[in-house]
Amino acid sequence: MPRQSSPRAAKPKSAAGFTRRLLAWFDRHGRDLPWRRTRDPYRVLVSEVMLQQTQVSRLREYYPRFLERFPTLEHLARAKKSAVMGEWKGLGYYARARNLHSLAKAVSGNGVLPDDPAELIKLPGVGRYTAGAVASFAFEQPVAAVDTNVARVIRRAFAGGNEKRVWAMAAVLVPKDGKKAWRFNQAIMELGALVCVARKPKCPECPVRKDCRTGRRLASKDRRRQQRQKP
Repeated sequence: MPRQSSPRAAKPKSAAGFTRRLLAWFDRHGRDLPWRRTRDPYRVLVSEVMLQQTQVSRLREYYPRFLERFPTLEHLARAKKSAVMGEWKGLGYYARARNLHSLAKAVSGNGVLPDDPAELIKLPGVGRYTAGAVASFAFEQPVAAVDTNVARVIRRAFAGGNEKRVWAMAAVLVPKDGKKAWRFNQAIMELGALVCVARKPKCPECPVRKDCRTGRRLASKDRRRQQRQKP
């Protein structure tokens, strides 16, 4: 699959403040999740595949159990399909397990995953988000990783638009330093999961409200309402 291109986006003036406040918030409030404690590409990949269509709370049980049964890419590649599917039982969306097993077999010759999203996306079951997530979270590559949560935050904070525009904005927001990019991608996903949620966003407690287009608009409405209520 060829590299997917996105239109270039101008970096918003509020980007620096957004990033600074986001990272400070994440350092204080980011959840301690097992897949955030590793840079092992295989373990990161397993977590990303499992997180598709599955809540974090359920992975706390399945993720360590799966890795105990299949601790490396080679172990997974050598496993029987029935064993893989059996260990996946209860997570649902079983095509994920089949694709993960196929991926392990595809790269078992050299035993390592590529660090380039353009190469990762060629592997079975790996889409654009997963390719970016593995590149960022395992290899600390300064690349975007846009899932549903990230897309929601970007649309509300900076601009609406289609998927290409969201990815383009994400690309200019991600810090160029790999370690900082890791923190940024984790943080913006966490913000979308915990604060900038889909149905009832928690704008009053949002750490980047001052740098968010939607947050500023809501703050302006609040000020006007308060002025009207004054005697």
